[in-house]
Amino acid sequence: MADGTALTFAALCLPFLGAVLAPFLVRAFGHNAAWLLALAPLLAFLRFASLLPEIAAGTVIRGGYAWAPSLNLDFAWMLDGLSVTFALLISGIGTLVVLYAGGYLKGHPDLGRFFSFIFLFMGAMLGLVVSDNFLMLFVFWELTSITSFLLIGFDHRREASRRAALQALVITGGGGLLLLAGLLMIWSTTGASDLSVLLQSGDLLRTNPYYMPILLLILGGAFTKSAQYPFHAWLPNAMEAPTPVSAYLHSATMVKAGVYLLMRLNPAMGGTTPWETILPLFGGVTLVVGALLAVRKTDLKLKLAYTTVSSLGLLVLLTGFGSDYAIEAAVLYLVAHALFKGALFMVSGIIDHETGTRDVTRLRGLRTAMPLTFAIALAAALSMGGLPPFAGFLAKEEIYAALAHGDPRSILFAVLVIAANVLMFAIAFAVALKPFLGTPVETPRHPHEAPPLLWLGPAVLALLGLLAALFSATTHHFISSPMASSVRGTATTIESSLAPHIGLPLLLSLFTIALGIAVYWQLDRARALMAALLQRLGPGPDQGFDNAISGLVSFSVRVTRILQPGRLEIYVTCTFLAVAAILILPLWLFGEGPSLPAWPVGVQIHEWGVVLLAVIGLVAVIIARDRLTAIVSLGIQGFAVALIFLLFGAPDLAFTQFMVETLSVVILALVMTRLRLSHTDPRPVGQMIFDGAVALACGVGLTLLLMKATEAPFSATLSDFFNTYSKTIAHGANVVNVIIVDFRGTDTLGEIAVVAMTGLAILALIRVRAGAERKLAANDPDAPDDLGVERP
Repeated sequence: MADGTALTFAALCLPFLGAVLAPFLVRAFGHNAAWLLALAPLLAFLRFASLLPEIAAGTVIRGGYAWAPSLNLDFAWMLDGLSVTFALLISGIGTLVVLYAGGYLKGHPDLGRFFSFIFLFMGAMLGLVVSDNFLMLFVFWELTSITSFLLIGFDHRREASRRAALQALVITGGGGLLLLAGLLMIWSTTGASDLSVLLQSGDLLRTNPYYMPILLLILGGAFTKSAQYPFHAWLPNAMEAPTPVSAYLHSATMVKAGVYLLMRLNPAMGGTTPWETILPLFGGVTLVVGALLAVRKTDLKLKLAYTTVSSLGLLVLLTGFGSDYAIEAAVLYLVAHALFKGALFMVSGIIDHETGTRDVTRLRGLRTAMPLTFAIALAAALSMGGLPPFAGFLAKEEIYAALAHGDPRSILFAVLVIAANVLMFAIAFAVALKPFLGTPVETPRHPHEAPPLLWLGPAVLALLGLLAALFSATTHHFISSPMASSVRGTATTIESSLAPHIGLPLLLSLFTIALGIAVYWQLDRARALMAALLQRLGPGPDQGFDNAISGLVSFSVRVTRILQPGRLEIYVTCTFLAVAAILILPLWLFGEGPSLPAWPVGVQIHEWGVVLLAVIGLVAVIIARDRLTAIVSLGIQGFAVALIFLLFGAPDLAFTQFMVETLSVVILALVMTRLRLSHTDPRPVGQMIFDGAVALACGVGLTLLLMKATEAPFSATLSDFFNTYSKTIAHGANVVNVIIVDFRGTDTLGEIAVVAMTGLAILALIRVRAGAERKLAANDPDAPDDLGVERP
């Protein structure tokens, strides 16, 4: 493995190493273990950052190793502008989140477990964004769902946390199954099992006759993961997780996985009418719905969560809009959003941690007690509001440049984007200003500035949002342009700067700011109007999820009561009905029944005697008045079969059959004499006729199958093989014994193990019964009543 490949592989493994070490380090150093644990994502960040010059030059770095070459499965990664940017966000923000969590959860008894979960989540996201092979991509995709389930439900003692975790797992896990189906269809119809191969295939996928179902399946996975309407309900509910999880989830990780997938597949699937219709439509609806729902909330985290839903809708809209400016805008906004949203979530956590509440209506005047937190919040809000000199301004200018056209489609989506940006502007400053300005009010805790572990992360993110805009040329060269080139599939150079786009884009920007200020001043009235509107509209997708789960549980209960009624006779009957159908129906439907044999001739008198013995045993079983007589009579059938083996030259099989039948009769007789059973068959005549018909159908079906099998020409291949090699390989003259002991040695060992376990189980039951009998003999009131033993 080359040095570069080894370093990349090590960077991908570092989060998983952190997950293993976290509990031990927390036990040794407490919350200060965060400083040591943060080295893992920091080293991964430095490794990916070292690749930026090479990536900026247009190089695509691939690596990995063959996993199952015969199946064309590789553990392979691909590093280009898109994947490296995501890897930098995941590892960089992950470093800050680890430090933040150390301060936020200081003293928590499960801090080590939390760190393990967050590192597993980080490793899954890194694996997802660098994966080249489809199977590797899907495995990490589902791993993000599982680890997010653990993080969202971290406080598992609270019902709300458990519900939110289950909802996220069901929605994103269901979408993952759709994604798997889409990837398998791509694999089977194009022959490509790697993204790098698919992206170089040109229009192969766009001209695929199965393009539409593939597109819908891929979108199902992406939309559920990135919370597009109506699958958005899980994302705000995920705020039940601790704030470090919320900050990480919303800024750089899971919620952007769907956006990443759409951006990654844009060169292979984009540019079609369905792509440029479905993505902007769902993205536009999600954009507006998220912004409107954010207005109604008073919880700082929930307000930010709904704006994340809105931002994800904007990213999907821009990815599918179909213009170069739109792709550039999506790239710029994704990076800017990661920076300001991560900072604002951490700020909301600081406010909650230091004051004891996140309700914006109960917070005022924190500026004097928490000046540093206020400065950080204001810087992040300026970026979220699209004001200079922050990265959010560059993104907003590029968005309006992409939509500032006179065609009806551009006008429609421009109106949607302006309306949502107005609301997000107001919400950004509601989070950044309302808790800090005004006359101080009493809060559950006495407010004071947060310790360094808490304010370091948001301060770095807010500062990066400023530096990214001030040094936009450097940012574009190493980050934005390579990322846009990967999304478009062709070399792209982004040249936007703090100088605004003169003309219509600037007017739209000024109009957004003016309306945003107006909504901010009337935010309480807007909140009341939104609450009244939602009350009239009734339950939404969140309640729909509960109804769907409740209906699924009710349906499952009804089906279970039908299929699993708890009666053994029904299970046995269904099993034998299925066996009869499997044996008879194929022969009948496909006309493959055997030829009926002629009446046997040349049968010796003693052979007829054996057949007569079997018939007598069968009649005895049927007419037996009690079960013990039926068991003994049933043994006659086995002895008759053993005599047939003996007559036709198979003494080993005959001996085995004699032993099996003898033991079966003895054991069954012993068991039956110890159970309280009725002396006669309690079944009605109709039930007996039905059971007899089922038994007869199974017997006839097996007979027909054997007759059909014996009609085929005999192949002596196996016989010759065993005859040839029994002595030379197994050193045994008895071919049957050699087959059982040597050629089928593992199979025989398994059978012996099953018999041994059965014997142990029987021994345990006998001992339990013996103990119960002793208790009953002593008239112990605690003795069970269901062992078939009479009390004295």
